[in-house]
Amino acid sequence: MSVKPQKIVVISGSGISAESGLPTFRDADGLWRNRDWRELASPEGWRKHPELVLEFYNERRAKAAEAQPNAAHRALAELESHYDVVIVTQNVDDLHERAGSTQVIHLHGELAWARGTSPRRLRTHLGAAPIRIGDVCEDGTQLRPNIVWFGEEVPLMPVAARHVAEADKVLVVGTSLTVYPAASLTRYANSIAEKTVCAFEIEEIPQGYRLLRGAATTVVPDLVQGWLAPHA
Repeated sequence: MSVKPQKIVVISGSGISAESGLPTFRDADGLWRNRDWRELASPEGWRKHPELVLEFYNERRAKAAEAQPNAAHRALAELESHYDVVIVTQNVDDLHERAGSTQVIHLHGELAWARGTSPRRLRTHLGAAPIRIGDVCEDGTQLRPNIVWFGEEVPLMPVAARHVAEADKVLVVGTSLTVYPAASLTRYANSIAEKTVCAFEIEEIPQGYRLLRGAATTVVPDLVQGWLAPHA
């Protein structure tokens, strides 16, 4: 009779992608044409300046497509050889998938996809291609970035919370845990689960979590090798 593998849930944020050369959203929006984020990542901004919003996300999409998974992404994918691994990410790039992770939940959407603007929210895959005004989906509505903007509901939160609650190990990496509701996911971890935060700087360590201070590309591979050692 086979033994069910332990479940590891990773909550990842922009810090892990930053080590692949991608600027964090705050860095990008703070420097990008001196615009306020409300003009770039909100329903109000989309209604007022759709061309500007598309230009911003077209640029981010192209940069994300050029970036490559780093040692932390690859190490997390390696865990799937002996564990049931779910990645819950705030990131909108596909570096986890390109590293080999097969169960990735994108809380804030995905740059490589667009969706229509009707209530049906039909999606279409873009890869690195831009979206232009006049580009429409199957139902004839204008395409927009498949991104959860500020002020919009995060539809995958209940699914993510369930996975965290089921985890034997929870690893938080590359996030300051200041963006809600994503930051609240740490609270769903089981009291007996092994809980770890990997970060350079963090305002507050969640209760019950241990801190491994350092770069994700250094700390995560070491942690993963420790978790895989009993299976070698």
